[in-house]
Amino acid sequence: MDSVPPEAPSDSELLAQHVAGAPDAFGELVRRHRDRLWAVALRTLGDREEAADAVQDALVSAFRAAHTFRGQSAVTTWLHRITVNACLDRVRKAASRKTSPVDDAERLDQLLEPHESAEAPAVRQDLQRQLQEALATLPAEQRAALVLVDMQGYPVAEAASILGVPTGTVKSRCARGRARLAPLVRHLRAGTGGQTPDGENDAGRNRTPGPSVPPAPGPRDAGASDPAATKGGGGRP
Repeated sequence: MDSVPPEAPSDSELLAQHVAGAPDAFGELVRRHRDRLWAVALRTLGDREEAADAVQDALVSAFRAAHTFRGQSAVTTWLHRITVNACLDRVRKAASRKTSPVDDAERLDQLLEPHESAEAPAVRQDLQRQLQEALATLPAEQRAALVLVDMQGYPVAEAASILGVPTGTVKSRCARGRARLAPLVRHLRAGTGGQTPDGENDAGRNRTPGPSVPPAPGPRDAGASDPAATKGGGGRP
């Protein structure tokens, strides 16, 4: 999210202004949050065009449904929930994929944390591609939970609010997702000389924001005042 001057309207104030007819309020709200919405969509779907379309669908939905916002959660949580739901709708429509047998349940940041070198950019780009392919084998709900908690660094409680499920459900989905991914991505870690830490498989442990997996690349920029023209964001907040 871009930095917001102290005197600037809050997210909820911007949404209220939009509902009242202010022409630029929603565009400013999009500008603040589009980067993280885009990153979540790209990691969940693994395809730039699909992610851009999902973010666009979500922003159009939010634009039209702003009057239904009741302030029971933060505006950013509300926007993320709409975006994740748009992504899950697309995932569920795709052909079902087989998953691998359950194995170790290590966190993604332990499975994929190579030592940097002169070849790091190319290596990490390849690792990102292989990790995304592994993520694509997961059920949609597990994938969304892992993206939010392990890749975007959301606390479990906030991820639960975004997904609209109890915190225990998020922990369970993350644990099962990590277990399914472990046999698929262990060779990535082994190939980069990483060492397996001991005992860190607590699905409920909150992360400090700032994922160790390669960051999602930013899409083309677009005018924020028109939600139908905003497809993704420009990088990590």
